[in-house]
Order: sequence, then C-alpha cells, then structure tokens
Amino acid sequence: MLPRSIPPERLLDDPVASAALAATRVLRDSGFTALLAGGAVRDLLLGRAPLDYDIATDAAPAEVGALFPRSHAVGARFGVVVVVHREVAIEVTSFRREGPYPDGRRPAWVAPGTVATDAARRDFTINGMYLDPGSGQVIDLVGGLADLEARLVRAIGDPAERFREDHLRILRAVRLASQLEFQIDPATLAAARESAALVGRVSAERVRDELSRLLSAPRPGRSVRLLEEVGLVAILLPELAALKGVEQPPTHHPEGDVYTHTLLMMDALASPPLDLAWSVLLHDVGKPLTSMFDETADPPRIRFPGHEARGAEIAAGMLARLRYPREFIERVTLIVRQHMQFKDVPQMRGATLRRLLARPTFPLELELHRLDCLASHGDLSAYHALLDLRQARSAEELDPAPLLRGTDLLARGVAPGPVIGRLLRQARDLQLEGVLRDRDQALAWLEQTLAAGPSPG
Repeated sequence: MLPRSIPPERLLDDPVASAALAATRVLRDSGFTALLAGGAVRDLLLGRAPLDYDIATDAAPAEVGALFPRSHAVGARFGVVVVVHREVAIEVTSFRREGPYPDGRRPAWVAPGTVATDAARRDFTINGMYLDPGSGQVIDLVGGLADLEARLVRAIGDPAERFREDHLRILRAVRLASQLEFQIDPATLAAARESAALVGRVSAERVRDELSRLLSAPRPGRSVRLLEEVGLVAILLPELAALKGVEQPPTHHPEGDVYTHTLLMMDALASPPLDLAWSVLLHDVGKPLTSMFDETADPPRIRFPGHEARGAEIAAGMLARLRYPREFIERVTLIVRQHMQFKDVPQMRGATLRRLLARPTFPLELELHRLDCLASHGDLSAYHALLDLRQARSAEELDPAPLLRGTDLLARGVAPGPVIGRLLRQARDLQLEGVLRDRDQALAWLEQTLAAGPSPG
C-alpha cells in the first residue's frame, strides 16, 4: 500500500526539494494556495528521488513575479513562471483551464481555474496529483493513487482527446511505462494505437528527448516492444522496422531474422548509457540493403558484405534527423562501423589489436560484441580474450606516447606533406608491435629508412 501523505520534513535533506518547499511558503504566507504538483508527487509516492519540483498555485503570473524578484515568465500566456529561489530554478504554474489545442501541442487559450480544472487538463492520472506542503497530504482528484498501486499508465479523461491535444503524449505514455516498468491501461493503449500517426507531426527535438529516456529505461528491450505495440517503430524509426523478415544464416543466427536478433540484444540491456543503447539498436541497420545469397560459399549462405559501413551511414542519418549532437552521432556511428572487427581478433596484428584496445569507445564496443554473441551463436571466446588483454595492461601500455613526432622528420629534411604521415604511421605500428621500444631505436629506424631512399610516396 502506497502512502497517502508525505511528511514535509522528509524533503528537507534534498536542497532542491527544500527550496521548493520554501517557495511554497512564500506563496502561502502571501495568502495563496501553493501545492507541489505532477511527476515529483508521483516519484515521492514511489520512493524515487524527483529530478525537479513544480508548484501549482492560484496566484496569477504577475503575482508570482512580484513575490519572487528573480523570476522569468517563460509562458505567462499559459500561466508559467520560472522562479529562482535559494539558487534553484522552480516552475510555478497557475491553476488553469484550457481551450482546444489547434496545433497538437499548445492550447488556444488558458483561463484561471481551480485545482480540479488544473488536474483535469493534465496528461496521465499518475501525473495529476498534488501534495499539500503544509500537511503533507496528497490531493488526488483523478485516481492517480489507485493507478500507482495498480502500476498503470492511464490517460486522464478521454485518452483520444488527450492525445489529440498534445501528440507527444502518445510517446510519453510508452516512455513512462518503460521508465516505471508499468503497464499501459488498455483503453489508453488502444487510443495510442489509433492515434500513433499523430506523433509524426511532433518536432524532432521533442521526439528525441522522449526516445532518449525510453532507451535508457531499466528494460530498453521492453521499451522497443512497447513502441512496436503502439505502432511507433514504423513511424519514428522506419529503418529499424525494415529489419523485420530479413533472414540470416541459421548457423550463425539460430535466433531468427535481424529484427529478432536486435530485440534480443536490447532485452539484455539494463538502464544502459544512451550511446550503447543506440549502437545496439542500429548496429545491423545496414543489413537489409546489403543482403545477398552467396552460392560460392561452402555451404551456400546469406551474407551481408559491408553492412557495418552502410549501417553507419544509415545510423548517422537517423540520429541527425532526430537532432542529436554531432559528437554523439560520431560516437555511435563509429561503434556501428567497427562492430565487425571483433571477429578478426585471432588474426589481428599486434599494432591493430592494441589500437582497438586503446580506442575511447572500446568498452562500449566490447559490450556490444558480447551482446551480439549472446543473441546469436553464443561464442564469447573473442570477448574473454579481449577482456583479459585489456585488464592485463595499463592505459600507458595500451596507448603509449608516440616515440616519433612530425618535428623529428622536419628536422631531418623531410618536406611537409603525406610522406610525414606515412612515416609516422609506420613508426607507430612498429612501436605498438614492440619492434621499436624506445626513442633511440625509433630515431635509428628513421635514419635508416631515410637513408634507404627514395622517400616513401
């Protein structure tokens, strides 16, 4: 049984919560009603630490601004003021009622309301509760407590109407169910399916933020399955939907097609870092475009030549479409492009192997390789060999400082240009393979190489 009240003193140890309580006191001391609202109340009831706190009040935006000198009316038209109290930014929203949503995101008008009208305009029952900071009592006018007990995400009122008002709520229902490990109420789920196409009208940035939270959920495999159940994979990630029915050689992939393989890998993740989650989700996205049947193989089999390079291109396009930062896109696409290198570990030259181990993304690549094996043939020999090698060597051993630099070549009369790059790469490979062990050996090698002339390139 979840609590029906939350003692205010429970919040005093959290500086953000303490600042929010202090802000409510400023409003209450001035004669206004001030309640903690929304997701923070839900999280407190679940024993989770809220990331932020919102306040709902009967004070008008101008009255809020007059009480808090450090405030900014970010949405005065919608009754929203951000106040800075005790160095904490807190969103303060006036109780309101709303008109229709012509653009699928914002109401055409808002008017002063009551706590009851304010609750009725919110998205889901578990987000529609309030906490009286004076008494600690939970105010629940929409059945949120019962749905928290039942672990349900349920729309307030008519779910189809809620989704028409703000199309992103369809995706948010999936995200909440994923993050909290709840079920979606059947009527809400049915309405989400019927309205799924509306999400295609939502801005890429808003979709990106929800997908990021969804893929970082405790069970991201379930997240993707919920997206599929609602019909959002085909709408938001058509390149991922294209993996369905793409057959693989059963000797290497007894689990089934590429989509099944990918979901099995996602199932094995638990609250993963976002770059790993996207890398797993997209690592084989190039297979539909590279699939071929090789009759010359013994026995003949399906192959996907170059799918990692093609997949990296597709992944870059998908993540750019979702407005992810360039650095994030580069990291994910690098992991996708390089994920097939692990099968060549037994035949790798020493320098190539050490370069792989020294890559900044190596821990993520190794984990992707482990998941890839577990979701297919199950052979983890390369994984364990690399793990042992990585653990047996320090960072300096894996990626030592170069023995030669460009200035060494310039000082010996090598003209600026591609020759310098080639010589430095040769020296680096010999260093990583253990042929050149110190600077004196490297300089001697350089003198011999230059004396042998003509200069390379």
